[in-house]
Amino acid sequence: MNVHAHHHPAPRGIRRRTVASAGGPAVTITPPTAERLPATVTADAPGVDLAAWLAASREPLRDTLLRHGAVLFRGFGISGAEGLERLVLAVSPEAMNYVYGSTPRTREMRQVYTSTEYPASESIPMHNELAYATTWPTRLWFLSDKAARTGGATPLADSRRVYERIPREVRDRFAAQGVMYVRNYGAGMDLSWQQAFETEDPAEVERFCTDAGIEFTWLPGRRLRTRQVAQAVVRHPVTGEWSWFNQAHLFHPAGLPADVRGSLLETLDPVELPRNALYGDGTPIEDEVIAGINSAFAAEYRAEAWSDGDVLLIDNVLTAHGRQPYTGPRKVLVAMAEPASSVTGGER
Repeated sequence: MNVHAHHHPAPRGIRRRTVASAGGPAVTITPPTAERLPATVTADAPGVDLAAWLAASREPLRDTLLRHGAVLFRGFGISGAEGLERLVLAVSPEAMNYVYGSTPRTREMRQVYTSTEYPASESIPMHNELAYATTWPTRLWFLSDKAARTGGATPLADSRRVYERIPREVRDRFAAQGVMYVRNYGAGMDLSWQQAFETEDPAEVERFCTDAGIEFTWLPGRRLRTRQVAQAVVRHPVTGEWSWFNQAHLFHPAGLPADVRGSLLETLDPVELPRNALYGDGTPIEDEVIAGINSAFAAEYRAEAWSDGDVLLIDNVLTAHGRQPYTGPRKVLVAMAEPASSVTGGER
């Protein structure tokens, strides 16, 4: 099979195709209309069992996901953590825990979590999940259990296109050196290490860090600092396409409001900031490089409003996601599946 076959946009004439599952009702897959993201899957008749369709249709699902990077399932009436987990297990036997997380979330059941619990008034910048680590999920599932009254979309960006938009000399330096992430846990500004590593036991943290190649230092008062160099770009394991795959722009102090950044740096050395991103050799990343990365994401930003019961499946290497501010109650559940690692390939 030609691994590059999925990269080309659909010919103009092709709009939808109907895919029947064995003996069951058909669904319709509609390619994205404006420049990809996401493709949409809808049922041709009420009452289609989405989990059964997914289990019977792994090939068309995989092809659609590789080509477009994200698939939205709409109108199947999915609800609750059990509803989402059933879909995940129909496709991905290997779900993941959110250990070494960087944002607060609550575990709903086994492998299903709430999406990041940031204040509703804030947006969450575009990012690929766990791209600051050397092991990450290749697939992410989102369920809109309760759509917000206004806002609250989960915007998407094609990471292949983001990669292409970043100036070659910037890309080459990041590809050669990777990104060094420095984190100081707790101190009232970031997650505690107990939250991030889902344990109260320092020995368990040390074991995790040693296995993951994370350098760790215990500071007075049982505080923890970690340093890790991770990939900045990855090659998709199936299509061979290059993706921009890191969170330098989220960890870098340029992401902080100017007044917050100023007051932090008055009292703290850069190494003491709650989080920081540097070039892999420890050199600071210039503010203008971060600004360029942010504008590449902004140019590829696509947002579709959630409806109750929507499920979104994304290829985490091909597609970055974020969150818009919102009003009213909103509940989005997330599950991560099919871990991959830059240690075992997928890195330049």
